[in-house]
Amino acid sequence: MIAKTEEDFNGLKEIGKIVASIRDELVQRTTPGVTTKELDDIAGELFEKAGAVSAPKGEYDFPGYTCISVNDEVAHGIPGPRVIHEGDLVNIDVSASKNGYFADTGISFVVGEGEELAIKVCNVAKQAFEAGLKKIKPGSKKSGIGKAVFQTARENGLTVIKNLTGHGIGRSIHEAPDHIYNYNDTWDDELLKEGMVIAFEPFISTLEEEVFEKEDGWTYATEKSYVAQIEHTIIITKNGPIILTL
Repeated sequence: MIAKTEEDFNGLKEIGKIVASIRDELVQRTTPGVTTKELDDIAGELFEKAGAVSAPKGEYDFPGYTCISVNDEVAHGIPGPRVIHEGDLVNIDVSASKNGYFADTGISFVVGEGEELAIKVCNVAKQAFEAGLKKIKPGSKKSGIGKAVFQTARENGLTVIKNLTGHGIGRSIHEAPDHIYNYNDTWDDELLKEGMVIAFEPFISTLEEEVFEKEDGWTYATEKSYVAQIEHTIIITKNGPIILTL
């Protein structure tokens, strides 16, 4: 969507704050011994308290309020009986709507003490996000975002997942622009517009550049790579990007 009115900005800021607070609460609660279903149940209670609707559940009938992915799982992990252990690489992705406005956010992190490579890929995902953020301004080419992400990964001896992308958001969970790539695709030179609302989400990988869908029909995973994601919902403005989900 293109945010134009004060109502748009306020509605987006409200749902952005809600999903960010739920994300942060789940990260804090992710300790050794907890199950992903227990974390998701907390999210369900917080959605209800905030008067918000889980986007995966509400829009796609996903079997959970949130997506919680562990280790080889990269995205759309289904909450269930899986127990979190020390050193696990976990991704928590929270998206929801309220009063017709949507926001989406996610973060990858290592639980407690973990392998250096897992910690590195999380740190580089943050660096890649910051590098891409500098390219987000009205009139700039959308492909410049992916170029910055890929360069950051390459400079750190890592790569990116090419078949998972960012996307437009606002009045629905996925809308135009359909893709915000994590690499430089020169045919995709759409110009960013004032007021455009996007979910920017670099996926940084230690080795593989594509994920596959597991037999459950939801979960995306890798064979042998660590992957970390950072995602925020952003309004593009001439005065700089407004990050709604900090």
